[in-house]
Amino acid sequence: MTTTASAEAAVRENPSGASGASGAAKPGPRRPGRIRRIGLPYLLLLPALLLELLVHLVPMVIGIVMSFKELTQFYIRDWGAAPWSGLDNYKVSVDFDAPVGEALLHSFLVTVAFTLLSVGLCWLLGTAAAVYLQDPFRGRGLLRALFLVPYALPVYAAVITWVFMFQHDNGLVNHVLHDQLHLTDKPSFWLIGDNSFWALLTVSVWKGWPFAFLIVMAGLQNIPGELYEAAALDGAGIWQQIRRITLPSLRPVNQVLVLVLFLWTFNDFNTPFVLFGKSAPEAADLISVHIYQASFVTWNFGTGSAMSVLLLLFLLVVTGVYLLLTSRGRKPADV
Repeated sequence: MTTTASAEAAVRENPSGASGASGAAKPGPRRPGRIRRIGLPYLLLLPALLLELLVHLVPMVIGIVMSFKELTQFYIRDWGAAPWSGLDNYKVSVDFDAPVGEALLHSFLVTVAFTLLSVGLCWLLGTAAAVYLQDPFRGRGLLRALFLVPYALPVYAAVITWVFMFQHDNGLVNHVLHDQLHLTDKPSFWLIGDNSFWALLTVSVWKGWPFAFLIVMAGLQNIPGELYEAAALDGAGIWQQIRRITLPSLRPVNQVLVLVLFLWTFNDFNTPFVLFGKSAPEAADLISVHIYQASFVTWNFGTGSAMSVLLLLFLLVVTGVYLLLTSRGRKPADV
C-alpha cells in the first residue's frame, strides 16, 4: 500500500517523466505501423505499374526484339524461331533510294506537313474560341457545350459520319460546295487522290481543336482581370491586350498543349484508318498507317517493327529538343 501511494505521488510530482517514459516505450510497437503507412502508397500504385508494364513496356520491348529478326509470314506461328537479321531491317527502312525507304520517306514528309497544319489550326481555333468566350454573356455556356461536342464524340462514330459527308455522289460536302455555293465545276473526290489530304486535315482539325479550346480556356481562368482593366485604362486595344497579356500568360499552357497535340497528331491511326481503310491514298499516307501496311498487309513484321522503332526514336528526339528549348525559355522569367 505504501509502495503504491509513493508511486502515484512520484507520477504526480513528475508528469513529464512519466510521459517521457511511456513515449520511449511506444516507438517499438509502432514501427510496423509506420512501415505499413510508408509502404501503402507504393502498394496502391502497384496495380497501375503492373498494368503499365503489361500494356506498354512489354509490347515495346517485344517490338524492339522483332525489329532485329527476319520475321515474315513464314514464322507467324513461332516468331521466336525467326532468324536474326541484325540491322538489315533498319537499313532497308532508311535506304531512300530503294522502294521501301522511298515510300517511308514520302509517308514521313506527308505526316510532318499534316501534323504542322493540324496542330497550328487546332491551336489557332482553340485559342480564338477561348478568348472570345472569356467574357461572360448570354448563351456562353451553350456555346461552350457545343464547341466540346466533337471532342466528346467517339472517334469511330465521328469519322464514319465524315465518310458519308465526303461521298462523291450524295455527300453533304459536295452538295454544299457544288450544288448550293457553286464553288466547284463538278463534284470532287475527297477520299481518293490529292483531295484526300485536305479531307483528312479537315477531320483532324474538327476533332482536335476542342481539346485546345478546353485547355486554353482553363489557362485563361488564371489570368487576373485587373491586368486587362489596367491595360484598358492605359489605352491598350484588344489586340494589344492579347499580344501583351494573354499570350505571354498562356505560354506555359501552350508549351504543354502544343507538345501533346503534336504527339497525338503524329501518331494518329484511328482517323486515317477509319476514313480511308487499310490502304490510304498516297496524298494521305500517314506514317502510322504506312507502318500498319508494312506489318499486317505485306506480313513483314520485322521491317514494320524497325519502322516503329525509328518513329519512336524520332519522337523522343523531337520531344527532348522541344522540352530543352522551352525550359531554357522559361529560365529568365523564373529568375
